Amino acid sequence: MGEGPTGRPGRVTIKDVAALAGVSRGAVSLAFNNRPGVSSATRERIMAAVAELGWVPNQAAKKLSGTTTGAGDTVGLVIARPARQLGLEPFYMEFISGVESVLEEHGCSLLLHLVRDTAQEIAVHKEWWHSRRIAGSLLVDIQHDDPRVTELAALGLPAVAVGHPSLTGGFTSVWTDDEAAVHEAVRYLAALGHRRIARVGGHAQLGHTMIRTAALNAIVAELGLEPARSVTTDYSGEQGARATRSLLASPRRPTAIVYDNDIMAVAGLSVAAEMGLSVPRDLSLIAWDDSQLCQLTHPNLSAMSHDVFGFGADVVRRLFDVVHRRNPSSGPVAPPVLVPRGSSAPPREDST
Repeated sequence: MGEGPTGRPGRVTIKDVAALAGVSRGAVSLAFNNRPGVSSATRERIMAAVAELGWVPNQAAKKLSGTTTGAGDTVGLVIARPARQLGLEPFYMEFISGVESVLEEHGCSLLLHLVRDTAQEIAVHKEWWHSRRIAGSLLVDIQHDDPRVTELAALGLPAVAVGHPSLTGGFTSVWTDDEAAVHEAVRYLAALGHRRIARVGGHAQLGHTMIRTAALNAIVAELGLEPARSVTTDYSGEQGARATRSLLASPRRPTAIVYDNDIMAVAGLSVAAEMGLSVPRDLSLIAWDDSQLCQLTHPNLSAMSHDVFGFGADVVRRLFDVVHRRNPSSGPVAPPVLVPRGSSAPPREDST
């Protein structure tokens, strides 16, 4: 049994292991299941914590599914990301932690797989479902005209899609209001006096990238600002830095940049220093997601903050409703909220 967090006898949980190892619950799951996404050193530290606490996942507890499909207590999640990048991306580590928190409550487990592309993801879901390895799946990174929507619906796979319902077909969906968040960020920058605002976004084909791009173009036109420039990337720090250099080297460089994740915003902060620009005197920056990274930089990064952990938890709760046919409903989570910090300020008069 081991001891609980207070030192008294009790069931050790994944939360206790994460606290001892100094990592997220998602990282514990990755390491324990020998999945990519954590470094060797982190994996060793986690497994040492597992051994010290004597933690064993409660696989014999309440099952996710009581249906006649034969599916057990496992939820599937496939992500098209390189393992190295996933391990560095705070969003997915927090999202997976939220998923795990609910699965643990129900004695369930997560089956995580990383793939190269959508075609490979469809093949993985089909193999899992036909072999009855999962009770249902979480679909992330929904694209415009996403082939998963038709393929997996035809398969009869119980699933919840993380994306706007305009993109997810008949699947139950959970999403953030990206349009409202973009409008809030741009209105804030415009109120500070910025007229040239750019954005470093994610993959061009992703649904939320398209929604954010359209929202940016609409709000700058509504406010009478200069047309915005959006650069798409793979979310990595390397491409975020490259996109920032391109924007700052342009003839009419932006006075403010909004980034689609915090890794790229941190990279952009470094590029600004590399090019001799002071943040926020010469350039204002706003990140998306607001992980701890945003508060470890100098200056601290302004960010569109939302509860990613709670997002993951909400998604898997709705999957339970889908699997058990409890009138599952789609719905948005709480919208991201702007948290101004040291990386945003009025632009210099000679730059407007």
